[in-house]
Amino acid sequence: MNVLLVIHGYPRRYNAGSEIYTQTLAHGLAKQDVNVSIFTREEDPFLPDYHLRLEADLMMPQIPVHIMNHARSNARFQNDEVDKAFLSVIEAVQPDIVHFGHLNHLSMGLPKIAKKQGASTLFTLHDFWLMCPRGQFLEWGLTSEEPWKLCTGQDNRKCASRCFNRFIEGTHVEQELDHWESWVNQRMMTSREASSEIDLFLAPSKNIMVRHIEEYGIQPEKIQFLDYGFDTKRLQNRQRVTEEPFVFGYIGRHHPSKGIHNLIEAFSRLKGNSLLRIWGRPQGQLTQSLQRRVGQLGDLHSRIQWLPEYNNEEIVKEVFNQSDCIVVPSIWDENSPLVIHEAQECAIPVITAHHGGMGEYVKDGINGFTFEHRSVDGLTEAMQKAITHPERIESLGLRGYLLSDDGRIPNQSEHANAVLHEYERLDNKRREGI
Repeated sequence: MNVLLVIHGYPRRYNAGSEIYTQTLAHGLAKQDVNVSIFTREEDPFLPDYHLRLEADLMMPQIPVHIMNHARSNARFQNDEVDKAFLSVIEAVQPDIVHFGHLNHLSMGLPKIAKKQGASTLFTLHDFWLMCPRGQFLEWGLTSEEPWKLCTGQDNRKCASRCFNRFIEGTHVEQELDHWESWVNQRMMTSREASSEIDLFLAPSKNIMVRHIEEYGIQPEKIQFLDYGFDTKRLQNRQRVTEEPFVFGYIGRHHPSKGIHNLIEAFSRLKGNSLLRIWGRPQGQLTQSLQRRVGQLGDLHSRIQWLPEYNNEEIVKEVFNQSDCIVVPSIWDENSPLVIHEAQECAIPVITAHHGGMGEYVKDGINGFTFEHRSVDGLTEAMQKAITHPERIESLGLRGYLLSDDGRIPNQSEHANAVLHEYERLDNKRREGI
């Protein structure tokens, strides 16, 4: 079986959750003797757009990675030139299955091309990008009030006035809003057309599955819950380095959607001896703004440590051995954060919101502490409880993953087998003309 995985970035060039998951899946499939290839993008301003080149996965060189340059037009949701590049890869790979992880920064035309070339199609839902133009149901537009307000649902005019108003020049406001409303309408129509070409959606949380059924209209028989799988071999032998302060760990981007600003404010209010370690790739003004925020909240510089992005293969040594608790403070409706699972595999307690996929995998007083979504007060209370009762939260971490009796998360092999089963089922239906 030939399988083509499609993702908008691939490690180590891109190291967010969907990219890491795609690589983990690729490795798992390759170990099952599946011929797996990758189609992805890079943003090299010194190369022509849509330039295609071939390299190999750094850890499994037998996996070819087809990289298309997309440095200038990556805001388009439909891109004929990306479609052409993708078609050339399809013709070279001849996949039986095309498994999409994302279409952002690529083109919504890709599923139709895959189907036209005779492949079966799957789509793993990592966020809400198909049903929300910004992907997270956060309002990204100009505001003089609450920035990053949580959106209650997609509406074309609301998208124009609350997310895309930052693109309005201001000379003909209503006319420009009409333009963006039309743009959003076309974007959502194109999204639904792309979705109609998908044979099966995989949802890593029940929350994201239900929302795509109820709010986006995916037929229940075309979507199923399947949590992520992990290379658990790299999540072994955690040995916590003995330290006097209680250490909170944060892993991820410095983007506002991750709620790191709330984490910093909550940490500034804590009583007792504690440290906050923040791992992640610096992001220019975002990181600088957060560090400036630290200075405005008191004498925190010695208690907050900014640490570089870690290698995924070294997460235990570089992160988990240096942390007592992991905090996931995201202000959007997170799906199924990888870091929650990885921490649980290492018996590390997690503090996160009792909301969306976060609250699906962490239950208060069972395998961690939870708080009201987006509440700094609630986050402060949960973190203070961890400092005050370190033995209790440590014991909660031992419960691990709630969907298994032994607390272990799904491993790479189990997950690859489950995905491969769906590939075979769809491929059989395709061959039988069903």
